[in-house]
Amino acid sequence: MPSRVVFDIETLALPFDSFDEAQQAYLLHGAHTATEREEMLQKLNLYPLTAQVIAIAMLNPDTNKGNVLYQTPEPEQWVSDDEMIEFIGGNEYQILEQFWKTIEKYEQIISFNGRTFDGPFLMIRSAVLGVKPSRNLVPYRYSPKDHCDLLDQLTFYGAFRRFSLDFYCKAFGIKSPKSEGITGLSLGELYRNGEYRRIAQYCLGDTIATAELFRRWDLYLNFSEE
Repeated sequence: MPSRVVFDIETLALPFDSFDEAQQAYLLHGAHTATEREEMLQKLNLYPLTAQVIAIAMLNPDTNKGNVLYQTPEPEQWVSDDEMIEFIGGNEYQILEQFWKTIEKYEQIISFNGRTFDGPFLMIRSAVLGVKPSRNLVPYRYSPKDHCDLLDQLTFYGAFRRFSLDFYCKAFGIKSPKSEGITGLSLGELYRNGEYRRIAQYCLGDTIATAELFRRWDLYLNFSEE
């Protein structure tokens, strides 16, 4: 069995006033109403040139051990009550650097929509900050051997409709990370309020759910090794 790890990230838009006038005009081009402007600003959370990585969670689905790297003003480190998860806080550069050191140890990476979001975001954002990625997170698409993106697998590479992680979890009887009352829309307020550990725990929740979904796929739908 290859060594494998599930990963997930949380991102948050950079302050709008950190962009110069030309960039601001470019980002809001086509927004003619207050509602359209707000929608465009919300989308800034999704791009590595306009947003930052505020948390990265990694979990070994075979041992349930892992770590969460998350942004904090000052470095900090602690472990979960069951001592299975290590939490490491630092600035964005530091958590990205640690991520690449950790992820290169695994033969297979597992994600939910990681090929089209998490992977490219981490690679480009790292390059922007001057951190060199240790591996390609977006390898050959049509094989789960190196990167098993569950959204690809559960839609058979786009053969039919995509659903959210929350929807898949509920369909498969897995506890949804959204049941705790926090969603991606909550992250901005949590970050501004300095609730960095709650962000880290939320990111871990997504990763735990993804790991359980992976186990279901691996048991019932993984034909790649037959």
